[in-house]
Amino acid sequence: MQDFLVSFQQLLDAEYLLSHGGFYIVCLIVFAETGLFFGFFLPGDYLLFLAGLFCALNKIDVGITTMYFGILGAGILGNFAGYWFGHRTGPMLFKRKDSLIFKRKYVVMAEEFYQKYGGTALVIGRFVPIIRTFAPIFAGVVKLDFKKFVLYNVLGAFIWVSVLTLSGYYLGELFPSIINYVEYIIVGMIVIAFLPIIIALIKRWIKGQKEKKKQNKQ
Repeated sequence: MQDFLVSFQQLLDAEYLLSHGGFYIVCLIVFAETGLFFGFFLPGDYLLFLAGLFCALNKIDVGITTMYFGILGAGILGNFAGYWFGHRTGPMLFKRKDSLIFKRKYVVMAEEFYQKYGGTALVIGRFVPIIRTFAPIFAGVVKLDFKKFVLYNVLGAFIWVSVLTLSGYYLGELFPSIINYVEYIIVGMIVIAFLPIIIALIKRWIKGQKEKKKQNKQ
C-alpha cells in the first residue's frame, strides 16, 4: 500500500515525471488528462510550463520543437478520444455510478460549463482542471457537429500548449535562475487554475441556500 501511495504521489509530481519519465511520459499524461475520464487528477498546466522550462535549461533529452509538437499532438488526440468515448457512451454516462476513477459530479460540472460557453468550452476549458478532461467527453455525449469539434479541439490545444509551454521555455531562456523558484510557480499555477472551479462551487452553494430559503418561506 505504501508503495502504491509513493507511486501515486510521483505521478502527480511534474518535476519527477519530467526528470525520470521524459518526453514520452509527458505526452502520455497530456493525452490521458485531455480526454480519458480517469485522467482528471493528473498534472496539466504546470506540467506544460515545466516541460518548456526544462527544455530551455537542457534538463530533458529533447528540444523545444519536439516537446511542443509532441504535447500539441497528445492534447489533440486526447480530446478525440474523449469525444469518441462520450459519443459511444451517450447519456448513460450520467447514470454511471461513482468510483475511485469516476465522479459523476465532474460530468455535471462539464455540462454546466458547456451550456454556458457552448463549443468554445473546448477552448476555454483547456485552462480549467477537470473541465479540461470532461468537456470533450460531454461534447461527444451531446454529439457536437464533428467539424466544429475538430476546429475547437485544434484551436484550444494550440492556444493552451503555446501559452504554457512556450512561456516556460522563454522564461527559462531569459531567467535561468527561475528554476530555483519552481515550487512557488507550481503552487501559484494550481491556485489560479482551480480558482474558476472554486468560484463556481461557491456560486452554486449560494444559489442552493437561496432556493432553500424560498422553499422554507413557502
